[in-house]
Amino acid sequence: MATLALGPSPARREVLTRRIRLLVAATLTYNVIEAVVALTAGTLSSSTALIGFGLDSIIEVSSAAAVAWQFSAREHALREAREHRALRIIAVSFFALAAYVAVDAARSLTGAGEASPSVPGIVLAALSLAVMPFLSAAQRRAGRELGSASAVADSRQTLLCTYLSAVVLAGLVLNATLGWTWADPIAALVIAAIAVKEGRDAWRGKGCCAPGRPAGPCRTTDTSDTSDTTGKTKEKQ
Repeated sequence: MATLALGPSPARREVLTRRIRLLVAATLTYNVIEAVVALTAGTLSSSTALIGFGLDSIIEVSSAAAVAWQFSAREHALREAREHRALRIIAVSFFALAAYVAVDAARSLTGAGEASPSVPGIVLAALSLAVMPFLSAAQRRAGRELGSASAVADSRQTLLCTYLSAVVLAGLVLNATLGWTWADPIAALVIAAIAVKEGRDAWRGKGCCAPGRPAGPCRTTDTSDTSDTTGKTKEKQ
């Protein structure tokens, strides 16, 4: 007796795949611009938080590129084969960001350098705080319905940009209005802590599954169980 296949139908899967491609392209474009502005403003103002924000944007570009590479495959089976590698790229990128930002923030807190106010940085952080939640939510919904761990992990990285935008904005505003130069490296350390958590989750494939599925690494293949008259069950990969 045949049972219903898990996951979306082939037609729906193709719609979701195209949607993810478009969202990834939008994320790539925005983050390239964000990285250039943040790194330039951060260098001019000696802001560890802004430089970390810019580096996160570069990592988001690599993350989105990894997902774009995965979903460039037309065959569903090939996309699944690329899933694990894409997740590893995303996770390692998070860990690299955390290490760099933590070291630079510690250096700033010990008096190696103080950040000056940055109006362009404040504008950029505020804009990202408005844009990123929408991109993240749309990709997360599509990725969960499709059952793609890498697409959801990439959406979590986009969501991380929202958190980072809020943290960076708070640090920059406090520095600009109250002269609290220590707020900048503290904001950077928060960025590092969030990056470690997200990197660990991406490595484990956590948070990828659609509602009703168990937590943990997802498989993006559709499986269906068919039972013959002898009671044996065959799994179609």
